[in-house]
Amino acid sequence: MAVLDRSRRMAQRRRVSEPSPRKRVDLHRIRDELPPSVGAIVDAYERHLGLERGLSAHTVRAYLADVVSLLGFQHGLPVVGGTRSIDRSQGHGVAALDLTTLRAWLAAQRTAGVSRTTMARRSASARTFTAWAHRREHLATDPGARLASPRPHRTLPAVLRQDQAGALLDASKKGAAEQDAVALRDHALLEVLYATGIRVSELCGLDVDDVDLDRRVVVVLGKGAKERTVPFGEPALRAIVDWLLRGRPALARPTSPPALLLGARGGRFQPASVRRIVHQALNAIPGAPVMGPHGLRHSAATHLLEGGADLRSVQELLGHATLATTQLYTHVTVERLKAIHDRTHPRSR
Repeated sequence: MAVLDRSRRMAQRRRVSEPSPRKRVDLHRIRDELPPSVGAIVDAYERHLGLERGLSAHTVRAYLADVVSLLGFQHGLPVVGGTRSIDRSQGHGVAALDLTTLRAWLAAQRTAGVSRTTMARRSASARTFTAWAHRREHLATDPGARLASPRPHRTLPAVLRQDQAGALLDASKKGAAEQDAVALRDHALLEVLYATGIRVSELCGLDVDDVDLDRRVVVVLGKGAKERTVPFGEPALRAIVDWLLRGRPALARPTSPPALLLGARGGRFQPASVRRIVHQALNAIPGAPVMGPHGLRHSAATHLLEGGADLRSVQELLGHATLATTQLYTHVTVERLKAIHDRTHPRSR
């Protein structure tokens, strides 16, 4: 749950800071230096994001980081590249937030070398905040409604070839054949990640009861607390059953949660551990790109489309809010076809 009071924020300062092209800015300190009336509005916005909208703690932190950066800039605090904004005489209090300030904040970040993609995300965060502030009557008008967003530069994600994905899971299966509890768990998590394309946070949030072995589906809680059902295949089924019968009982403790995946001490498995396992497993595959669990999600989506799945189905499986996000994978498949054509067609050059 998001932190709601200033004293608890002070204790967690080291956990959240905003990366800058030149130096890191301590947004916890910036937030504590805001006027009390502004800080109270930020606290209320934090509660809105976490309680009313049901966003994940990670998403809430990202939204708040952008809003604190904006309000700190408005009040002359060093939020961009360690330099202070111009202290505008009308810039005190959320009620004074205007379109000029929003544009100046984005311009300062652009000057500091912030990427177009990050700027697009921050402008979207600003619009979300000003719309909320206007509804709550903290702003007389909504200046964010007139804020243009830089078009983000979307890079194509790295994905595994199908043979590389097969080699990854075959190697994992050989390790699991030794019947070691940790190897069984690692094989199950790799199979589930690739079979379903779910996010690492969704994987770690799975409980045993969320897996329907008869129907071969998992029920995951995605972004915005949206629930969806995702199918998986026979290899993943076998890996899960082996883990539940032979691996999980060896790691479970009397105090263990009902989590599907457990750590060595019997606690719920954490995303950082999943990333480590995926990195280690991929390092053993010749020619495999450097990627983490999200790379397996990208790979699963790409291979579904290459196998003939339609975009709407892939969108539903991945839990994307808009089809535009899923359409990125059509570009991936086109780029791969072009690469194959360039390598193999006698008239490609």
